[in-house]
Amino acid sequence: MTSQVRDDAPAHEGNERYRRSWYWYDWANSAYVTTTATVLFAPYLTAVAKAAACPGLPEGGTCHTDLRVLGVPVDPGSLVPYTVTAATIISAVVLVFVGAIADRSPRPARLLGGFAWAGALAGALMFLVTGTNWQLGVGLMIVATLCLGASLVVYDSLLCRIAGPDERDAVSSRGWALGYLGGGLLLALNLALVTLHDTFGLSTSAAVRVSLLSAGLWWAVFTVIPVKGMWDLRGVERLEVARDAGMVTGSVRQLRDTLLELRQFPQTMLFLLAYLFFNDGIQTVIGSSSLYGAEELKLGQSQLIATILLVQFVAFFGALLFGRLAGRFGAWRTVLASLVLWTVTVTIAFFVPARAFLLFLALAVLIGIVLGGSQALARSLYSQLVPKNREAEFFSLYQAMERGTSWFGTLTFGVVHQLTGSYRWAILALIAFFAVGGVLLAKVDVRQGILDAGNELPRVV
Repeated sequence: MTSQVRDDAPAHEGNERYRRSWYWYDWANSAYVTTTATVLFAPYLTAVAKAAACPGLPEGGTCHTDLRVLGVPVDPGSLVPYTVTAATIISAVVLVFVGAIADRSPRPARLLGGFAWAGALAGALMFLVTGTNWQLGVGLMIVATLCLGASLVVYDSLLCRIAGPDERDAVSSRGWALGYLGGGLLLALNLALVTLHDTFGLSTSAAVRVSLLSAGLWWAVFTVIPVKGMWDLRGVERLEVARDAGMVTGSVRQLRDTLLELRQFPQTMLFLLAYLFFNDGIQTVIGSSSLYGAEELKLGQSQLIATILLVQFVAFFGALLFGRLAGRFGAWRTVLASLVLWTVTVTIAFFVPARAFLLFLALAVLIGIVLGGSQALARSLYSQLVPKNREAEFFSLYQAMERGTSWFGTLTFGVVHQLTGSYRWAILALIAFFAVGGVLLAKVDVRQGILDAGNELPRVV
């Protein structure tokens, strides 16, 4: 199978201007991820759902009446987890097709902007979720999640177009770092608004809704920078697809070919399998940290908010640090080392005493250091293992497989807690994900995988 880049596609050596624009999409979407998806929308939508199921319920009260979702009774407190699960499963299927379409798009920046602005619109419209209108909240969350994933497929794939083999670790790390900085900045402003809502003449609900609106607007406005900056970056022309094949028909054929040919890249497949495990562990630690701090360590809301912000800003420096380490030791070794640090972090968390806030902050610093670096370098390492001019196809698998199994860590966390009655044993159980992911990653022959994909070997493998 042959493919070619259009004659006007720029060489890596002249792509510094594209890289400067590319970084800003991490800054743009991370504000939505932190403010809306991670911190504010889940508890707010839960409150709206409880108000619909149990009118007049006092704040903090327990609702014993179910909602009806497509005729199925659903506990209001479970509405958000079920919505996230549904969005995750839908994403795992849809994003594979997005990758096939993206590789056939003549202007990938335009496609990036389309997905991003659709997601940002859904995020901004969350401002309208009020009263008992939980249905609107569910729909907007699913749309925003799908559009975010689709935009990231395009965005991640562009890393291969704008950075050479020796540049990708640093470029990916800078993008992640900027994302943590932007996400942390808007989150700090929004948490100040929610905490001091009386000062601004707002109710708590109104302050949350304004914060959700700001995250959507932030995402939309800053997406202009990467879209405009990479507007003339051309796509790939595929010789093997019939010229009369339309975008959809050709994309389906391309997807079929990709899935059939994936077996020709065993090292890429092995890396994806490793990534599924260790990334699931990372996501579960982050997603469960507030619950662990509140329920097991008995920390207050203000202490947890301070911890979340600390992780965001430390992760900025952690991503840059790991990018420098990868330049010296290689991304593969650096990611392996980060998994060792994740194991140490989880083990320390098991022993942190209740109400030991300073120890919890120290743990947050360690999490921040390894968080940005491990995620950024996983992205750049994978980019070395995907065939040239088929980046979006393979990054769609990267996103889809991540989302398709990201529920397993949270399931393990929940089951262990149910069996033991302790969040300490639940958090400790996550070591298995880092151990299995580390063992699989250690078996990846990165050098051979790069050569199998037809790519140039970086200076340090």
